[in-house]
Amino acid sequence: MSPAGAGGRGGSPYQGRRRPDQPPAGRGVTRSRQVAFEVLRAVDEDDAYANLLLPHRIAAARLSPSDAGLATELTYGTLRRRGTYDAIIAEASGRDLRDIDPPLLDVLRLGAHQLLSMRTPSHAAVNESVEQAARIASRGASGFVNAILRKISRTDLDDWLDQVSEGLTEERALAVRNSHPDWIVRALRDALTAEHRGDELAASLAANNESPAVSIVALPGFDTPDELVASNPDLLVPGRVSPRGLTLASGDPSWVPQVKAGRARVQDEGSQLVTLALLEAEPVRAGERWLDMCAGPGGKAALLAASATELQAKLTANELVPARAGLVRAALAPLAAPVTVTNEDGRAFADTHPGTFDRVLLDAPCTGLGALRRRPEARWRKQSSDVAELVQLQEELLQAALLAVRPGGIVAYVTCSPHQAETTAVVRRAVRLSGAEVLDAAAIVTRASHAPDLDLGARPLGDGTLVQLWPHRHGTDAMFLALLRRAPAANPDEQTTRTP
Repeated sequence: MSPAGAGGRGGSPYQGRRRPDQPPAGRGVTRSRQVAFEVLRAVDEDDAYANLLLPHRIAAARLSPSDAGLATELTYGTLRRRGTYDAIIAEASGRDLRDIDPPLLDVLRLGAHQLLSMRTPSHAAVNESVEQAARIASRGASGFVNAILRKISRTDLDDWLDQVSEGLTEERALAVRNSHPDWIVRALRDALTAEHRGDELAASLAANNESPAVSIVALPGFDTPDELVASNPDLLVPGRVSPRGLTLASGDPSWVPQVKAGRARVQDEGSQLVTLALLEAEPVRAGERWLDMCAGPGGKAALLAASATELQAKLTANELVPARAGLVRAALAPLAAPVTVTNEDGRAFADTHPGTFDRVLLDAPCTGLGALRRRPEARWRKQSSDVAELVQLQEELLQAALLAVRPGGIVAYVTCSPHQAETTAVVRRAVRLSGAEVLDAAAIVTRASHAPDLDLGARPLGDGTLVQLWPHRHGTDAMFLALLRRAPAANPDEQTTRTP
Protein backbone atom coordinates (compact mmCIF):
# COMPACT_ATOMS: atom_id res chain seq x y z
CA MET A 1 0.00 0.00 0.00
CA SER A 2 1.39 3.42 -0.89
CA PRO A 3 2.11 5.50 2.20
CA ALA A 4 -0.35 8.37 2.43
CA GLY A 5 1.18 11.78 2.88
CA ALA A 6 4.67 10.92 1.59
CA GLY A 7 6.50 13.95 0.35
CA GLY A 8 6.19 16.10 3.42
CA ARG A 9 2.83 17.80 2.94
CA GLY A 10 1.91 20.29 5.63
CA GLY A 11 5.52 20.94 6.57
CA SER A 12 6.24 17.43 7.86
CA PRO A 13 9.80 17.25 9.23
CA TYR A 14 10.57 13.80 7.81
CA GLN A 15 13.54 14.05 5.44
CA GLY A 16 14.02 10.40 4.44
CA ARG A 17 17.69 10.29 5.35
CA ARG A 18 17.62 6.62 6.34
CA ARG A 19 15.39 3.65 5.64
CA PRO A 20 13.58 2.58 8.85
CA ASP A 21 14.95 -0.96 8.54
CA GLN A 22 18.59 0.10 8.23
CA PRO A 23 20.84 -0.28 11.27
CA PRO A 24 20.41 2.82 13.44
CA ALA A 25 23.25 5.11 14.38
CA GLY A 26 21.83 6.48 17.62
CA ARG A 27 21.27 5.06 21.07
CA GLY A 28 18.36 4.80 23.44
CA VAL A 29 15.79 2.66 21.57
CA THR A 30 15.42 -0.89 22.84
CA ARG A 31 15.60 -3.71 20.34
CA SER A 32 12.03 -4.69 21.20
CA ARG A 33 10.71 -1.28 20.13
CA GLN A 34 12.87 -1.26 17.02
CA VAL A 35 11.56 -4.69 15.98
CA ALA A 36 7.96 -3.53 16.53
CA PHE A 37 8.59 -0.39 14.47
CA GLU A 38 10.14 -2.38 11.61
CA VAL A 39 7.16 -4.74 11.51
CA LEU A 40 4.68 -1.84 11.48
CA ARG A 41 6.53 -0.29 8.56
CA ALA A 42 6.55 -3.58 6.64
CA VAL A 43 2.82 -4.01 7.23
CA ASP A 44 2.17 -0.52 5.83
CA GLU A 45 4.69 -0.49 2.99
CA ASP A 46 4.81 -4.10 1.84
CA ASP A 47 1.43 -5.53 2.95
CA ALA A 48 3.38 -7.88 5.23
CA TYR A 49 1.53 -10.13 7.66
CA ALA A 50 2.54 -9.34 11.21
CA ASN A 51 1.99 -12.91 12.44
CA LEU A 52 4.44 -14.22 9.83
CA LEU A 53 7.05 -11.45 9.91
CA LEU A 54 7.27 -10.75 13.63
CA PRO A 55 8.71 -14.16 14.66
CA HIS A 56 11.46 -13.80 12.05
CA ARG A 57 12.35 -10.30 13.22
CA ILE A 58 12.37 -11.45 16.85
CA ALA A 59 14.70 -14.31 15.98
CA ALA A 60 16.99 -12.09 13.90
CA ALA A 61 17.25 -9.61 16.78
CA ARG A 62 17.94 -12.47 19.23
CA LEU A 63 15.45 -11.13 21.72
CA SER A 64 15.10 -12.74 25.12
CA PRO A 65 11.68 -14.21 25.97
CA SER A 66 10.72 -11.10 27.94
CA ASP A 67 11.88 -8.75 25.17
CA ALA A 68 10.08 -10.89 22.59
CA GLY A 69 6.91 -10.55 24.66
CA LEU A 70 7.34 -6.78 24.72
CA ALA A 71 7.89 -6.63 20.95
CA THR A 72 4.77 -8.75 20.43
CA GLU A 73 2.61 -6.53 22.66
CA LEU A 74 3.93 -3.37 21.03
CA THR A 75 3.27 -4.71 17.53
CA TYR A 76 -0.12 -6.33 18.00
CA GLY A 77 -1.40 -3.80 20.49
CA THR A 78 -0.53 -0.89 18.23
CA LEU A 79 -2.08 -2.57 15.19
CA ARG A 80 -5.28 -3.44 17.05
CA ARG A 81 -5.80 0.05 18.49
CA ARG A 82 -4.48 1.98 15.49
CA GLY A 83 -7.81 3.56 14.66
CA THR A 84 -8.22 4.87 18.20
CA TYR A 85 -4.65 6.15 18.39
CA ASP A 86 -4.99 7.84 15.01
CA ALA A 87 -8.02 9.78 16.24
CA ILE A 88 -6.10 10.82 19.37
CA ILE A 89 -2.97 11.78 17.41
CA ALA A 90 -5.05 13.86 15.00
CA GLU A 91 -6.74 15.62 17.92
CA ALA A 92 -3.47 16.20 19.81
CA SER A 93 -1.56 17.44 16.75
CA GLY A 94 -4.35 19.40 15.09
CA ARG A 95 -3.29 17.83 11.80
CA ASP A 96 -4.84 15.63 9.17
CA LEU A 97 -2.98 12.32 9.46
CA ARG A 98 -2.19 12.48 5.75
CA ASP A 99 0.06 15.42 6.60
CA ILE A 100 2.20 13.28 8.92
CA ASP A 101 4.68 11.09 7.09
CA PRO A 102 3.99 7.39 7.61
CA PRO A 103 7.20 6.45 9.48
CA LEU A 104 6.66 9.24 11.99
CA LEU A 105 3.00 8.26 12.32
CA ASP A 106 4.08 4.74 13.28
CA VAL A 107 6.47 6.18 15.88
CA LEU A 108 3.57 8.19 17.31
CA ARG A 109 1.26 5.16 17.31
CA LEU A 110 3.84 3.09 19.20
CA GLY A 111 4.32 5.91 21.67
CA ALA A 112 0.57 6.35 22.15
CA HIS A 113 0.17 2.64 22.83
CA GLN A 114 2.85 2.72 25.51
CA LEU A 115 1.40 5.84 27.11
CA LEU A 116 -2.28 4.89 27.04
CA SER A 117 -2.45 1.09 27.17
CA MET A 118 0.77 -0.14 28.79
CA ARG A 119 2.52 0.49 32.08
CA THR A 120 5.49 2.12 30.41
CA PRO A 121 6.64 5.21 32.35
CA SER A 122 5.79 8.35 30.41
CA HIS A 123 9.36 9.61 30.24
CA ALA A 124 10.59 6.30 28.83
CA ALA A 125 7.85 6.11 26.18
CA VAL A 126 8.41 9.70 25.10
CA ASN A 127 12.20 9.61 25.15
CA GLU A 128 12.48 6.40 23.15
CA SER A 129 9.95 7.66 20.62
CA VAL A 130 11.91 10.88 20.23
CA GLU A 131 15.10 8.90 19.70
CA GLN A 132 13.34 6.68 17.17
CA ALA A 133 12.18 9.76 15.27
CA ALA A 134 15.74 11.10 15.24
CA ARG A 135 17.00 7.86 13.71
CA ILE A 136 14.69 8.04 10.73
CA ALA A 137 14.24 11.75 10.14
CA SER A 138 15.48 15.12 11.41
CA ARG A 139 15.88 17.09 14.60
CA GLY A 140 12.63 18.82 13.76
CA ALA A 141 10.90 15.44 13.63
CA SER A 142 12.11 14.68 17.15
CA GLY A 143 10.64 17.91 18.44
CA PHE A 144 7.35 17.21 16.70
CA VAL A 145 7.09 13.73 18.22
CA ASN A 146 8.11 15.03 21.64
CA ALA A 147 5.42 17.72 21.63
CA ILE A 148 2.59 15.41 20.49
CA LEU A 149 3.39 12.57 22.89
CA ARG A 150 3.83 14.88 25.86
CA LYS A 151 0.38 16.29 25.12
CA ILE A 152 -1.08 12.78 24.82
CA SER A 153 0.56 11.75 28.12
CA ARG A 154 -1.30 14.44 30.09
CA THR A 155 -4.70 12.76 29.54
CA ASP A 156 -5.67 9.14 30.23
CA LEU A 157 -7.26 6.86 27.66
CA ASP A 158 -10.83 7.14 28.95
CA ASP A 159 -10.76 10.93 28.77
CA TRP A 160 -9.21 10.85 25.32
CA LEU A 161 -11.96 8.48 24.16
CA ASP A 162 -14.61 10.84 25.44
CA GLN A 163 -12.90 13.73 23.69
CA VAL A 164 -12.44 12.12 20.26
CA SER A 165 -15.93 10.57 20.17
CA GLU A 166 -17.79 13.70 21.21
CA GLY A 167 -20.43 14.69 18.66
CA LEU A 168 -20.12 11.47 16.64
CA THR A 169 -22.99 9.16 15.75
CA GLU A 170 -23.31 6.08 17.95
CA GLU A 171 -21.94 3.82 15.22
CA ARG A 172 -19.00 6.10 14.44
CA ALA A 173 -18.21 6.51 18.14
CA LEU A 174 -18.11 2.73 18.54
CA ALA A 175 -15.74 2.52 15.58
CA VAL A 176 -13.36 5.10 17.06
CA ARG A 177 -13.52 3.79 20.62
CA ASN A 178 -12.97 0.18 19.52
CA SER A 179 -10.60 0.85 16.64
CA HIS A 180 -12.57 -0.68 13.75
CA PRO A 181 -13.39 0.71 10.30
CA ASP A 182 -17.01 1.80 10.03
CA TRP A 183 -17.92 -0.87 7.48
CA ILE A 184 -16.77 -3.67 9.81
CA VAL A 185 -18.82 -2.22 12.66
CA ARG A 186 -21.89 -2.31 10.39
CA ALA A 187 -21.14 -5.89 9.26
CA LEU A 188 -20.83 -7.15 12.84
CA ARG A 189 -23.95 -5.25 13.88
CA ASP A 190 -25.97 -6.82 11.06
CA ALA A 191 -24.72 -10.32 11.88
CA LEU A 192 -25.55 -9.97 15.58
CA THR A 193 -28.93 -8.40 14.82
CA ALA A 194 -29.77 -11.46 12.69
CA GLU A 195 -29.42 -13.48 15.92
CA HIS A 196 -31.45 -10.87 17.85
CA ARG A 197 -28.24 -10.07 19.74
CA GLY A 198 -27.57 -6.54 18.56
CA ASP A 199 -26.88 -5.51 22.15
CA GLU A 200 -23.65 -7.56 22.00
CA LEU A 201 -22.01 -5.31 19.38
CA ALA A 202 -19.79 -3.41 21.83
CA ALA A 203 -18.67 -6.69 23.44
CA SER A 204 -17.90 -8.15 20.02
CA LEU A 205 -15.77 -5.16 19.03
CA ALA A 206 -13.95 -5.19 22.36
CA ALA A 207 -13.16 -8.90 22.01
CA ASN A 208 -11.35 -8.22 18.73
CA ASN A 209 -8.91 -6.03 20.66
CA GLU A 210 -8.03 -8.68 23.23
CA SER A 211 -4.96 -10.85 22.86
CA PRO A 212 -6.29 -14.37 22.18
CA ALA A 213 -5.12 -17.44 24.02
CA VAL A 214 -3.13 -19.98 22.03
CA SER A 215 -5.24 -23.08 21.31
CA ILE A 216 -3.85 -26.55 20.61
CA VAL A 217 -5.56 -29.48 18.91
CA ALA A 218 -4.74 -33.03 19.97
CA LEU A 219 -4.76 -34.94 16.69
CA PRO A 220 -6.71 -38.24 16.65
CA GLY A 221 -4.56 -41.35 16.82
CA PHE A 222 -1.93 -39.73 19.01
CA ASP A 223 -2.11 -38.33 22.54
CA THR A 224 -5.56 -37.58 23.93
CA PRO A 225 -6.16 -34.10 25.39
CA ASP A 226 -6.02 -35.56 28.91
CA GLU A 227 -2.69 -37.22 28.14
CA LEU A 228 -1.32 -33.96 26.76
CA VAL A 229 -2.34 -32.07 29.90
CA ALA A 230 -0.87 -34.80 32.11
CA SER A 231 2.47 -34.72 30.30
CA ASN A 232 2.59 -30.91 30.11
CA PRO A 233 0.91 -29.76 33.35
CA ASP A 234 2.68 -26.39 33.44
CA LEU A 235 1.94 -25.58 29.80
CA LEU A 236 -1.54 -26.87 28.93
CA VAL A 237 -5.06 -26.78 30.35
CA PRO A 238 -8.25 -28.29 28.87
CA GLY A 239 -9.93 -26.30 26.10
CA ARG A 240 -13.25 -24.56 26.28
CA VAL A 241 -15.43 -25.93 23.45
CA SER A 242 -13.60 -28.50 21.31
CA PRO A 243 -13.36 -32.08 22.58
CA ARG A 244 -9.82 -32.21 21.16
CA GLY A 245 -8.86 -28.70 22.23
CA LEU A 246 -6.40 -27.41 24.79
CA THR A 247 -5.25 -23.96 25.82
CA LEU A 248 -1.65 -22.92 26.29
CA ALA A 249 -1.45 -21.75 29.89
CA SER A 250 2.08 -20.40 29.67
CA GLY A 251 5.18 -20.41 27.54
CA ASP A 252 5.55 -21.03 23.83
CA PRO A 253 3.65 -23.79 21.97
CA SER A 254 6.95 -25.12 20.63
CA TRP A 255 7.82 -26.03 24.21
CA VAL A 256 5.16 -28.77 24.04
CA PRO A 257 7.02 -31.86 22.71
CA GLN A 258 3.93 -33.19 20.92
CA VAL A 259 3.52 -29.89 19.05
CA LYS A 260 7.18 -29.88 18.11
CA ALA A 261 6.78 -33.42 16.75
CA GLY A 262 3.61 -32.57 14.79
CA ARG A 263 1.33 -34.85 16.81
CA ALA A 264 -0.56 -31.81 18.14
CA ARG A 265 -1.02 -28.50 16.37
CA VAL A 266 -1.74 -24.86 17.10
CA GLN A 267 -5.33 -24.36 15.96
CA ASP A 268 -8.23 -22.20 17.13
CA GLU A 269 -10.94 -24.21 18.87
CA GLY A 270 -13.57 -22.81 16.50
CA SER A 271 -11.64 -24.19 13.53
CA GLN A 272 -11.41 -27.53 15.29
CA LEU A 273 -15.12 -27.60 16.05
CA VAL A 274 -16.39 -26.82 12.53
CA THR A 275 -14.06 -29.50 11.11
CA LEU A 276 -15.18 -32.11 13.61
CA ALA A 277 -18.82 -31.23 12.92
CA LEU A 278 -18.44 -32.47 9.34
CA LEU A 279 -17.48 -35.90 10.73
CA GLU A 280 -20.19 -35.79 13.41
CA ALA A 281 -22.99 -35.08 10.91
CA GLU A 282 -23.52 -38.82 10.37
CA PRO A 283 -21.52 -41.96 11.23
CA VAL A 284 -18.39 -42.44 9.11
CA ARG A 285 -18.22 -45.64 7.07
CA ALA A 286 -14.87 -47.29 6.34
CA GLY A 287 -13.64 -46.44 2.87
CA GLU A 288 -15.20 -42.98 2.67
CA ARG A 289 -13.53 -40.35 0.51
CA TRP A 290 -13.17 -36.83 1.84
CA LEU A 291 -12.12 -33.58 0.20
CA ASP A 292 -10.65 -30.47 1.78
CA MET A 293 -11.27 -28.18 -1.19
CA CYS A 294 -9.26 -25.10 -0.08
CA ALA A 295 -6.78 -26.72 2.27
CA GLY A 296 -3.99 -24.15 2.64
CA PRO A 297 -2.13 -23.72 4.90
CA GLY A 298 -3.15 -27.16 6.19
CA GLY A 299 -4.47 -26.84 9.75
CA LYS A 300 -7.91 -28.32 9.12
CA ALA A 301 -6.41 -30.79 6.64
CA ALA A 302 -4.15 -32.15 9.40
CA LEU A 303 -7.14 -32.74 11.67
CA LEU A 304 -9.04 -34.43 8.84
CA ALA A 305 -6.00 -36.50 7.86
CA ALA A 306 -5.47 -37.81 11.37
CA SER A 307 -9.20 -38.59 11.62
CA ALA A 308 -9.09 -40.34 8.23
CA THR A 309 -6.37 -42.67 9.49
CA GLU A 310 -8.35 -43.51 12.61
CA LEU A 311 -11.67 -43.96 10.75
CA GLN A 312 -10.29 -45.75 7.66
CA ALA A 313 -11.16 -42.98 5.21
CA LYS A 314 -9.14 -41.33 2.44
CA LEU A 315 -8.54 -37.58 2.16
CA THR A 316 -7.77 -35.36 -0.80
CA ALA A 317 -6.36 -32.00 0.28
CA ASN A 318 -6.53 -29.46 -2.52
CA GLU A 319 -4.96 -26.01 -2.65
CA LEU A 320 -4.84 -23.69 -5.66
CA VAL A 321 -1.79 -21.59 -4.71
CA PRO A 322 1.41 -23.64 -5.18
CA ALA A 323 3.22 -22.11 -2.18
CA ARG A 324 0.25 -22.84 0.08
CA ALA A 325 0.00 -26.36 -1.35
CA GLY A 326 3.59 -26.77 -0.19
CA LEU A 327 2.52 -25.71 3.29
CA VAL A 328 -0.23 -28.34 3.20
CA ARG A 329 2.28 -31.05 2.29
CA ALA A 330 4.57 -29.92 5.11
CA ALA A 331 1.67 -29.90 7.57
CA LEU A 332 0.65 -33.45 6.63
CA ALA A 333 4.13 -34.97 6.33
CA PRO A 334 4.54 -35.99 10.01
CA LEU A 335 1.22 -37.86 9.98
CA ALA A 336 1.91 -40.56 7.38
CA ALA A 337 -1.82 -40.41 6.63
CA PRO A 338 -3.77 -41.63 3.56
CA VAL A 339 -3.82 -38.21 1.90
CA THR A 340 -3.42 -37.00 -1.67
CA VAL A 341 -2.44 -33.33 -2.04
CA THR A 342 -3.60 -31.69 -5.27
CA ASN A 343 -3.00 -28.25 -6.74
CA GLU A 344 -6.18 -27.32 -8.64
CA ASP A 345 -8.81 -24.62 -8.81
CA GLY A 346 -11.51 -25.91 -6.46
CA ARG A 347 -14.19 -24.76 -8.89
CA ALA A 348 -12.96 -27.34 -11.40
CA PHE A 349 -13.88 -30.25 -9.11
CA ALA A 350 -17.46 -30.04 -10.33
CA ASP A 351 -16.23 -31.24 -13.74
CA THR A 352 -13.13 -33.25 -12.88
CA HIS A 353 -14.48 -35.14 -9.85
CA PRO A 354 -18.31 -35.15 -10.06
CA GLY A 355 -20.04 -37.18 -7.36
CA THR A 356 -16.72 -38.48 -6.06
CA PHE A 357 -16.59 -37.61 -2.37
CA ASP A 358 -18.66 -38.55 0.65
CA ARG A 359 -17.79 -35.39 2.57
CA VAL A 360 -16.35 -32.06 1.46
CA LEU A 361 -14.92 -29.35 3.66
CA LEU A 362 -15.04 -25.97 1.93
CA ASP A 363 -13.16 -23.48 4.08
CA ALA A 364 -13.75 -20.67 1.61
CA PRO A 365 -11.52 -17.63 1.02
CA CYS A 366 -13.16 -14.73 2.87
CA THR A 367 -12.59 -11.33 4.42
CA GLY A 368 -11.25 -12.92 7.61
CA LEU A 369 -13.32 -10.65 9.84
CA GLY A 370 -13.64 -13.52 12.30
CA ALA A 371 -9.92 -13.51 13.14
CA LEU A 372 -9.24 -9.81 13.65
CA ARG A 373 -7.84 -10.44 17.12
CA ARG A 374 -5.19 -12.72 15.59
CA ARG A 375 -4.54 -10.70 12.43
CA PRO A 376 -5.12 -7.12 13.57
CA GLU A 377 -3.76 -5.51 10.40
CA ALA A 378 -6.53 -7.17 8.37
CA ARG A 379 -9.09 -4.65 9.61
CA TRP A 380 -7.07 -1.83 7.99
CA ARG A 381 -6.20 -3.81 4.86
CA LYS A 382 -9.63 -5.12 3.88
CA GLN A 383 -12.22 -2.87 2.24
CA SER A 384 -15.98 -3.22 1.93
CA SER A 385 -15.44 -3.28 -1.84
CA ASP A 386 -13.59 -6.62 -1.45
CA VAL A 387 -16.76 -8.42 -0.36
CA ALA A 388 -18.57 -8.68 -3.72
CA GLU A 389 -15.66 -10.40 -5.48
CA LEU A 390 -15.18 -12.80 -2.59
CA VAL A 391 -18.88 -13.65 -2.50
CA GLN A 392 -18.85 -14.57 -6.18
CA LEU A 393 -15.90 -16.89 -5.58
CA GLN A 394 -17.57 -18.41 -2.51
CA GLU A 395 -20.76 -19.12 -4.43
CA GLU A 396 -18.84 -20.76 -7.29
CA LEU A 397 -16.81 -22.90 -4.90
CA LEU A 398 -19.89 -24.00 -2.97
CA GLN A 399 -21.69 -25.00 -6.15
CA ALA A 400 -18.63 -27.01 -7.17
CA ALA A 401 -18.47 -28.67 -3.76
CA LEU A 402 -22.12 -29.72 -4.01
CA LEU A 403 -21.41 -31.32 -7.38
CA ALA A 404 -18.15 -32.97 -6.25
CA VAL A 405 -19.90 -34.70 -3.35
CA ARG A 406 -21.95 -37.80 -4.09
CA PRO A 407 -25.77 -37.58 -3.98
CA GLY A 408 -26.66 -37.73 -0.32
CA GLY A 409 -23.14 -36.65 0.68
CA ILE A 410 -22.38 -33.74 3.00
CA VAL A 411 -20.65 -30.42 2.43
CA ALA A 412 -19.43 -28.20 5.28
CA TYR A 413 -19.34 -24.58 4.15
CA VAL A 414 -17.04 -22.65 6.48
CA THR A 415 -15.85 -19.06 6.61
CA CYS A 416 -13.79 -17.21 9.20
CA SER A 417 -16.18 -14.30 8.86
CA PRO A 418 -19.59 -13.39 10.27
CA HIS A 419 -20.37 -11.04 7.37
CA GLN A 420 -23.88 -12.00 6.23
CA ALA A 421 -23.02 -11.58 2.55
CA GLU A 422 -20.33 -14.26 2.96
CA THR A 423 -22.38 -16.56 5.15
CA THR A 424 -26.17 -16.76 5.14
CA ALA A 425 -26.59 -15.15 1.73
CA VAL A 426 -24.13 -17.55 0.05
CA VAL A 427 -25.79 -20.60 1.60
CA ARG A 428 -29.30 -19.42 0.80
CA ARG A 429 -28.41 -18.97 -2.87
CA ALA A 430 -26.68 -22.36 -3.05
CA VAL A 431 -29.70 -24.10 -1.56
CA ARG A 432 -32.01 -22.38 -3.98
CA LEU A 433 -29.90 -23.43 -6.99
CA SER A 434 -29.02 -26.96 -5.91
CA GLY A 435 -31.94 -28.12 -3.79
CA ALA A 436 -29.50 -29.17 -1.07
CA GLU A 437 -30.85 -29.90 2.41
CA VAL A 438 -29.72 -27.68 5.27
CA LEU A 439 -28.82 -29.89 8.22
CA ASP A 440 -29.21 -28.90 11.86
CA ALA A 441 -25.67 -27.62 12.28
CA ALA A 442 -26.42 -26.28 15.76
CA ALA A 443 -27.40 -29.73 17.06
CA ILE A 444 -24.44 -31.35 15.31
CA VAL A 445 -21.94 -28.81 16.67
CA THR A 446 -23.38 -29.29 20.15
CA ARG A 447 -22.85 -33.05 19.82
CA ALA A 448 -19.33 -32.53 18.49
CA SER A 449 -18.49 -30.13 21.33
CA HIS A 450 -17.77 -31.02 24.93
CA ALA A 451 -19.86 -28.03 26.02
CA PRO A 452 -23.52 -29.15 25.96
CA ASP A 453 -24.77 -25.71 26.99
CA LEU A 454 -23.00 -23.95 24.11
CA ASP A 455 -24.96 -20.78 23.28
CA LEU A 456 -24.82 -20.84 19.48
CA GLY A 457 -27.48 -18.28 18.64
CA ALA A 458 -28.32 -20.57 15.70
CA ARG A 459 -29.94 -19.07 12.59
CA PRO A 460 -32.73 -21.12 11.02
CA LEU A 461 -32.65 -21.77 7.28
CA GLY A 462 -35.14 -24.16 5.73
CA ASP A 463 -35.50 -27.14 8.03
CA GLY A 464 -31.99 -26.76 9.45
CA THR A 465 -29.79 -24.24 11.20
CA LEU A 466 -26.59 -22.31 10.56
CA VAL A 467 -23.95 -21.77 13.24
CA GLN A 468 -21.95 -18.65 14.00
CA LEU A 469 -19.26 -18.73 16.67
CA TRP A 470 -18.03 -15.50 18.29
CA PRO A 471 -14.90 -14.45 20.20
CA HIS A 472 -16.90 -12.60 22.87
CA ARG A 473 -19.34 -15.47 23.41
CA HIS A 474 -17.36 -18.64 22.79
CA GLY A 475 -13.73 -17.56 23.06
CA THR A 476 -13.09 -18.76 19.50
CA ASP A 477 -12.59 -17.05 16.19
CA ALA A 478 -15.88 -16.02 14.56
CA MET A 479 -16.27 -19.18 12.47
CA PHE A 480 -19.42 -19.71 10.41
CA LEU A 481 -20.69 -23.20 9.55
CA ALA A 482 -23.42 -24.57 7.30
CA LEU A 483 -23.81 -28.32 6.76
CA LEU A 484 -25.52 -29.17 3.47
CA ARG A 485 -26.61 -32.56 2.19
CA ARG A 486 -26.66 -32.95 -1.57
CA ALA A 487 -30.08 -33.97 -2.83
CA PRO A 488 -30.37 -37.75 -3.29
CA ALA A 489 -30.17 -39.00 -6.86
CA ALA A 490 -33.45 -39.42 -8.73
CA ASN A 491 -32.16 -42.80 -9.90
CA PRO A 492 -31.06 -44.95 -6.94
CA ASP A 493 -28.32 -46.46 -9.10
CA GLU A 494 -26.67 -43.03 -9.19
CA GLN A 495 -26.51 -42.75 -5.41
CA THR A 496 -23.00 -44.20 -5.10
CA THR A 497 -21.69 -43.54 -8.62
CA ARG A 498 -18.21 -42.01 -8.50
CA THR A 499 -15.50 -41.19 -10.97
CA PRO A 500 -12.20 -43.04 -10.62
